[in-house]
Amino acid sequence: MQRITFDLDVMRSFVMGVELGSFAKAAGRLARSTSAVSAQLKKLEEQAGTALLRKVGRGMALTEAGETMLGYARRLLELNDEAVSAMRGAQLEGRVRLGLQEDFGESVLPQVLGRFKRAHPKLRVEVHIARNAALLDGINGGRLDLALAWETGLHAAHVQHVQTLPMCWIASRDGQPLREAGEPLPLVVLEAPCLLRSAAIDALDRAGMPWRIAFTSASLAGTWAAVKAGLGISVRTPFGLPADVCVWDAREAKLPALPKLGLALYRGEAEAEPAVRQLAQLVLQSLRG
Repeated sequence: MQRITFDLDVMRSFVMGVELGSFAKAAGRLARSTSAVSAQLKKLEEQAGTALLRKVGRGMALTEAGETMLGYARRLLELNDEAVSAMRGAQLEGRVRLGLQEDFGESVLPQVLGRFKRAHPKLRVEVHIARNAALLDGINGGRLDLALAWETGLHAAHVQHVQTLPMCWIASRDGQPLREAGEPLPLVVLEAPCLLRSAAIDALDRAGMPWRIAFTSASLAGTWAAVKAGLGISVRTPFGLPADVCVWDAREAKLPALPKLGLALYRGEAEAEPAVRQLAQLVLQSLRG
């Protein structure tokens, strides 16, 4: 039986087209014609021996085989890009200063920093876990090279939108009652200023629902401890939630709907050093993968 060797260049077009939601956009990003990308997709389906895409209205959607191929394609491309970085950047030295929200510490750091360290063993990565305002101050003050932080709505230079996440009401998984009938809703929040704290209070005020601050914490770890203990309900995105808390359905809980929150990667410089660019790419791949 003849062995099949998938073309990584073809797979890159496939993955980018899926992620952008348009193979025409992928063609533009890859500096290729739309017909060239279409030919690549046809070649990939021929090699796979099955259809990877199906028509849905005016667009395309992945088939079951396409979903499987997408997972493998991403893994192959990540390994390929890691190998390229290791070969081209083995001599990179110095440091990269990365700032993160607590939400992303456990999920992003082990995967991203492990790969980055293997590719660039001579580089030192300094990680700062901080609140949103402190991260943006670090970028503006030249103390951080990269920061993964919430979008504030204010103009910021050298910023790349990553994704939009819903804000959710978060409560203890054991379902303890949070208040007696007619009592104010107990809130577990981070110290002000906090974008999510403000969003929760604004939503409750607009809905005419009484509330009280039941617990204030300087850290997300303290917030989760209070929520788990049943002291109140908090507001966060679904990203990085502990196992023993859960998202409440706002309609079922008779709570007001919450807005969405943008997540962005901020850079200290427009023309960043190669190591900073490569770390930024790994962070984006981790979050979008």
